[in-house]
Amino acid sequence: MKKTATAVMLMLAASYTVELQAQTTNDPVIMTVNGSPVLRSEFEYSYNKNNSEGVIDKKTVEEYVDLFINYKLKVAAAIDAHYDTLTSYKKEFAQYRDQQVMPMLVTDEDMEAEAHKIYDETVERIGPDGLIKTAHILLRADQQAPQSEWDAAKVRIDSIYTALKNGADFADLATRLSQDPGSARQGGELPFVQHGQLVKEYEDAAFALQPGEMSGVVKSAYGYHIILMKERKMLEPFEEHHDAILRFMEQRNIRDQIAQQKVDKMLAESNGQMTQEQLMEQKTNELSKNDMELRYLIQEYHDGLLLYEISNNLVWDKAAKDEAGLAAYFKSHKNNYAWDEPRFKGIAYHVKEKGDVKAVKNCVKKLPFDHWAEALRSTFNADSVIRIRVEKGIFKLGDNAYIDKVVFKKDTTVTSLKDYPIDAHFGKVLKKGPEDYTDVRGLVVADYQEQLEKEWVADLRRRYSFQVNEQVLKTVNNHE
Repeated sequence: MKKTATAVMLMLAASYTVELQAQTTNDPVIMTVNGSPVLRSEFEYSYNKNNSEGVIDKKTVEEYVDLFINYKLKVAAAIDAHYDTLTSYKKEFAQYRDQQVMPMLVTDEDMEAEAHKIYDETVERIGPDGLIKTAHILLRADQQAPQSEWDAAKVRIDSIYTALKNGADFADLATRLSQDPGSARQGGELPFVQHGQLVKEYEDAAFALQPGEMSGVVKSAYGYHIILMKERKMLEPFEEHHDAILRFMEQRNIRDQIAQQKVDKMLAESNGQMTQEQLMEQKTNELSKNDMELRYLIQEYHDGLLLYEISNNLVWDKAAKDEAGLAAYFKSHKNNYAWDEPRFKGIAYHVKEKGDVKAVKNCVKKLPFDHWAEALRSTFNADSVIRIRVEKGIFKLGDNAYIDKVVFKKDTTVTSLKDYPIDAHFGKVLKKGPEDYTDVRGLVVADYQEQLEKEWVADLRRRYSFQVNEQVLKTVNNHE
């Protein structure tokens, strides 16, 4: 219930402080809530977002008006209660706002310049020797292996080298004999590399080769190699790598890094006259003036956080913790929770020793039902030896095979647990319905939350003023 309500609040939210222009023909005021005007564009943004394709419970514009007013009233109440001054609220909102705005500080020109920089740095790292593609055959020998193992590997690699010199196919021998499984599947081929990406002994031998040339036997920390030079090249022009570099930049969040660099530069240029928070607020206002989607997206989160906090305090969390209120609500609405068939309130348990059957009953029979689980755990399963297995709950027919058989007298098959051959149960049958609210706590909490919500909204509608411009309302999604 709470998560669902949170999602609804976040979707409905739309009241972040922005520069509301005076009423105009293009974007007239559709309503006034607690003295604050609401533009038609704001209402349309919220309405269209929450009634898009795929939404099951779509509302008409007229039906949505009440929901929108209610959320606006809740926002007003949250601001009056100073929820927007809480440090936790301000921190979370700023983080979300910055996530939306920071990338927008980066222009296409910024990204292109960084892409060129990455390309130029790559060319510089590659150097005049360019890139090489090689294939190799590797016979492994561990560095810590005795000399005899290295000698044996040397004999084998020498025989492979002789075969290659006599015309054997390199790719065929690499596939069958190389002990580098990754490259062996490709006929020994490795991808293009530059200086510094290979073990030194391999690199020195490989860069000395020309296409088509084969090295002799090369020893490295991994064993013995025979290297075939497949291709040498310089890096292709920037244009051929342009799209790949941009994808690389997005994957590495380089856009965010550029944004932070620009922010740092602007802060430095302010000579300490502006904080990052002030700068981001300024940039948000500037961008929001010309980007309605951004304006209302940030506004949505701003108010969603406020609504979550105030709704949690006054409805969701309050209802869940108000034991006296839950009990009173259940007592007044007990008929709403009646069952159409009996339930068994208790435990089905399985023990190793017959004496534990009675011990379990004695352990819990004088305790409140919601204390049973902990009492059984601490008494019988407190150490590494698990003496009993227990299923606790309020069971209806079909929930538990053993309860079905021994309590509800149904002809059903019960499979005993391995190592816990003795089955037993303890509890009572509730024929007419739950004894108290704890038996149906989840349902009662949800219903009690709904009642608190209705009472809260009714109070808000008495405390705060609101007025709808019916003529403007008729033009929603129907204007040029």
